[in-house]
Amino acid sequence: MAGQAVGEILAFGVGVALSPLAIVAVVVMLVAPRGAGPACAFAAAWAASLAIVAAVALVVAEEAHASDTGGPATWVSAVKIVVGALLVFFGSRGWRRRAPDEGDAPAPGWMRRLDGVTARGAAGLAALFVVKPKNLLLSIAAGLAVAQVGPGAWGGAVAVAVFVALGSAGVGAPLVIHAAMPLRGRDVLVGLRDWMVRENAAIVAVLSLVIAAKLVGDAVVALAS
Repeated sequence: MAGQAVGEILAFGVGVALSPLAIVAVVVMLVAPRGAGPACAFAAAWAASLAIVAAVALVVAEEAHASDTGGPATWVSAVKIVVGALLVFFGSRGWRRRAPDEGDAPAPGWMRRLDGVTARGAAGLAALFVVKPKNLLLSIAAGLAVAQVGPGAWGGAVAVAVFVALGSAGVGAPLVIHAAMPLRGRDVLVGLRDWMVRENAAIVAVLSLVIAAKLVGDAVVALAS
């Protein structure tokens, strides 16, 4: 059951990992005067927040009997359809609100304030990023996907841990680059930052659409069986 539960959350973990603005926040902290301290605090708080949201969703779904004779309960499929619709809504809204030419858009105000951010401030920002619509919905969906399998306490813990590891890969990558490339790392990170700021809306929109299609497809199959 643990293997099946892990398989259910892979797409959600990758979707959370590809969170452009969260990655940009880590990059900005790393190239700021305070260095890696706030960036590490951000990454740690990000992982902890993902774990809390997914674990709470898992426990609530299990209490509501998400697993029905080895398969998802009917209400789980209905929730998946709703979550998929919300992902499409928020993804399309972000796409419509993007700057006409994001390459010429000024840096957001919060990004300019990160130069002097403390470790505590960075941790708080990470928690806020986790509860942004896309990440919150994907974390809830991950907990729900695990619960519908009925993997038990051990299997559920393993699946949530894998989800958190995958979901933290994006914000962890700049830290690895910074540590492995102390001389050239800054140029690589600045290039990554600029590209992700420019393509943020497109990345989120595509991810939201793909994962929404998976959720709705799984729900339709479950309801038809």
